[in-house]
Amino acid sequence: MRKMFLDIETLPAHEDKHEILRFLYDKKKAKKNKKDECENETDFEQHLLGTSFDGAYGRILCIAYAIDDQSVEVLNGDGDEAGMLRKFWEIVDSISTPSRNPQWPDYGVQFIGHNVMDFDLRFIYQRSIVNKVKPAYELNFARYRNYPIYDTMKEWVKWANANVGLESLALALGIPTPKDGIDGSQVYDFWKEGKTQEICEYCKRDVDCTREVYRRMTFN
Repeated sequence: MRKMFLDIETLPAHEDKHEILRFLYDKKKAKKNKKDECENETDFEQHLLGTSFDGAYGRILCIAYAIDDQSVEVLNGDGDEAGMLRKFWEIVDSISTPSRNPQWPDYGVQFIGHNVMDFDLRFIYQRSIVNKVKPAYELNFARYRNYPIYDTMKEWVKWANANVGLESLALALGIPTPKDGIDGSQVYDFWKEGKTQEICEYCKRDVDCTREVYRRMTFN
């Protein structure tokens, strides 16, 4: 079985989606105001920033990944998200094996990341659909299991309704923080300043850290 450790960094919606988002925002706001005339208006700019967590409208800037014990690589999608996604799925396909049972498909790859089930992999799938990039195959996102997706956050809390950040978990395990000089909340600001390379390096550090956390959690 091959292991793919991964992490992504995302950006808010591109300007060409702002008109659609303004339409949806105003429509939702109008419905809320009918129920509560005293409700304060949410700032639209903050709403746009929030799309970095929305696979329908947000964008993937980069995907960092490592196969087994190999060094961490990064795919930079700045300006060509579709091309980056195609390359990602090509890599997945290259390390996969044909499934012998179409009823219970198993492609011999375990995808490992922190909050990867509810965010990274889900976001990758959603952006693939938006960009008309067909995934190498359909992954099983069934919960309460660690294959084909091993989510270090879910496994740490044992599927309780709780969250733990990668930095917090890493430090508890004696692993150096990957948030050196930048964290997820600063990605958009760094990108606006043209610091894409710094973001990619940060994304790679997250993958390295996740791999170390995984090894500790699985006693490897």
